[in-house]
Amino acid sequence: MARPIIEICLESATSVLRAQQGGADRVELCSDLFEGGCTPSIGTFRVAKKLSSLPINVMIRPRGGDFCYSDDEFAVMLEDIKAFKAEGANAIVFGILTPEGDIDMERSKKVIEAARPMEVTFHRAFDMTRDAFDSLEKLIELGVDRVLTSGQEATVPEGADLLAELVKKAGDRIIVMPGCGITERNFEKMQRLIGAKEYHVFLPAEESSRMKYHPDHIYMGGLLRQSEFTLTQTDAGRVSHIVNMAK
Repeated sequence: MARPIIEICLESATSVLRAQQGGADRVELCSDLFEGGCTPSIGTFRVAKKLSSLPINVMIRPRGGDFCYSDDEFAVMLEDIKAFKAEGANAIVFGILTPEGDIDMERSKKVIEAARPMEVTFHRAFDMTRDAFDSLEKLIELGVDRVLTSGQEATVPEGADLLAELVKKAGDRIIVMPGCGITERNFEKMQRLIGAKEYHVFLPAEESSRMKYHPDHIYMGGLLRQSEFTLTQTDAGRVSHIVNMAK
């Protein structure tokens, strides 16, 4: 059996390059991971594509919060798909739910039609649905290539039992890709318990800003934030560690 694919979640062109240096198989490019990931800029994608030969899957999410979108927000998603398709993205990553907590079949069909021939991943909106197995069958019916999920729990270790069931239920019909809370400390155990073909991991390291002048009374964001003088990028060493553990 081939080793599982390791996809790195990240939000900068520099991190894409570092993921490649660490031996990653693929990346999911986002912005604003504090919000769980939103659509990145075209500029970020273009530079990342120049720096790296890795397949780049692009998050299509117009805002943080829930996954029930207005007509205007949905129109933005379709325009973003069109733009990233033209730029050569490997796949788009999306999730749309009904107010009742089910997969929005009508809008999801339109997203998939707009995205093809790119691959399509349905993200952790899946974890906010009412019934995991019904939602899995709906995604298979839609022809989605993979679903990113933490097993309808906050993290993969907590959702491992359901994830193992989903992997078996899916078979070869769709890829169930565990993601959220996977680290070097638990990867081998999660791989053994779940048996998935692909894993989604966030492996950052903090580094200091190049700024020498630090006014500490001015903030560019809200109250819950990291320092303006600390940057977060993918850690190539951590990526390499996980890739070497995969078997």
